Amino acid sequence: MISDNDQTGAKPLLSRDSSISAGSFNQMPRRRVSGKLAKPERHQSFSRDIGHAASETYLLTRLTITLLRYLGVGYRWITRLAALGFYAALLMPGFLKVAYYYFFSSQIRRSIVYGDQPRNRLDLYLPKNLDEPKPVVAFVTGGAWIIGYKAWGCLLGQQLAERDIIVACIDYRNFPQGTIGDMVTDASQGISFICNNIAEYGGDPNRIYLMGQSAGAHISACVLLDQAIREAKGEESISWSVSQIKTYFGLSGGYNLCKLVDHFNNRGLYRSLFLSIMEGEESLQLYSPGVRIEDPSIGNAVSLLPPIILFHGTADYSIPSFSSKDFAAALKRLGAQTELILFDGKTHTDLFLQDPLRGGKDEMFDHLVAVIHAGDEEALAKDASAPPRKRLVPEVLLRMARHISPF
Repeated sequence: MISDNDQTGAKPLLSRDSSISAGSFNQMPRRRVSGKLAKPERHQSFSRDIGHAASETYLLTRLTITLLRYLGVGYRWITRLAALGFYAALLMPGFLKVAYYYFFSSQIRRSIVYGDQPRNRLDLYLPKNLDEPKPVVAFVTGGAWIIGYKAWGCLLGQQLAERDIIVACIDYRNFPQGTIGDMVTDASQGISFICNNIAEYGGDPNRIYLMGQSAGAHISACVLLDQAIREAKGEESISWSVSQIKTYFGLSGGYNLCKLVDHFNNRGLYRSLFLSIMEGEESLQLYSPGVRIEDPSIGNAVSLLPPIILFHGTADYSIPSFSSKDFAAALKRLGAQTELILFDGKTHTDLFLQDPLRGGKDEMFDHLVAVIHAGDEEALAKDASAPPRKRLVPEVLLRMARHISPF
C-alpha cells in the first residue's frame, strides 16, 4: 500500500518499519426485537443537552481563567491563539456540517458515563447496520493536554461508522482540571468500560482497537504500557487486559517528553506550564513511553503489547516526526511488532483534519480501515466499492487554513 514512488497529496513517503467494575452509565443497552437489534432510543432530551452544555461552558470559563494565571502574558501563545481563531474560521463550513451531525444524528450516543470523575464520559458512533457485532475503535483525542474534548473525534467517528466500525471517543480531564496522571487514569477507565460493555451496543469485544491523536496518542500509549507493566508484574486487580486490544494506532504522537519539553516551550507551550501538566520534571521519564520501555525493571511488559502502528507527517512542527521514528525504532529493537508510516509533507493537522475535510481518497484512512477489516473478506469488498468521501470544505479554504494553522 505504501511505496517509495514520488508522492503528492495524501500519499505517504514511506518508511515502514515492520517487525510488524466499569463506571456506571446513563444509556439503556440495545434491545433485541424478534432476534434483531432494535434501534436504540436517544438517551437525552434536547433540553438536557442544553443544560449539560451550559454547565460545561461555566466550567470551561472557570478553568480558562485558572489557565490564564499559568500562562501570563506571552506573545507566543497569544499569536497562536489568534491564528487558531482564523484557522477555525476558514474551516467553519466543514465544522458546521460535522457539528450538525454530532448534535442531531441518531447514530451517536453522547456522553455515556464511564466513571465517577468529572468528564468521565464517552461518545459512541454507531454504524447504521448492527445486524452482527462490529469492530470497535477506542479513540483518545488530542488537544495539547489542555483543550482536548471527545467531540474532536466526531469527523473520524462519522467516517469510520460509514465503514461499519464503531468508534468510542473518550473524554478525560484536561489541565488544570487534572494533570497527566489523572488523564491516564481516565483514559484507562474509558477503555475498561469499552472492553466490558461494548457488546451491549453492537460491538465485538474480540475486535477492539486503540487509537490516539497528538496528546491523545501520548496518553493512550502511557495507558497501554502501564497496563502491560501491571500484567507483567502479575497484578490481579485489573479490569481490562492489553490482550483485548488487537492493534494500537498512534497518530502524530509524542512519546519521549524529555526530548520535547524545550521544543514545546519554543512553540508557546511554556516549560513551566508543561511541567505543571506533567507533574514536574522528575515525572517526565515516567510519562515517556519511549523512555520507559527501555527500563529493565518492567520485565516482559513490551512483549505483551499488541501490534503498534505509528502514523506521522514529515512536516509536523507541533510534534516532530522524530518522536514516532525514535519510538518505533526502540519498540522494534525490543522485539515489539511495530510499523512506522511517514507521510511526506504532511503537517500536524493535515492527517486528522484537512485531509478528511477534503474528501476523496485518503491513504491514512484507507490503511486504518484495511487493518481493522483484515481477514473480513465481505467488509474488504464493501470498502473497495465504497463511494469516495464527500468534500466538506472548498480547496482554497483548506490551503489557506494549512498556511495559517498554529499547529
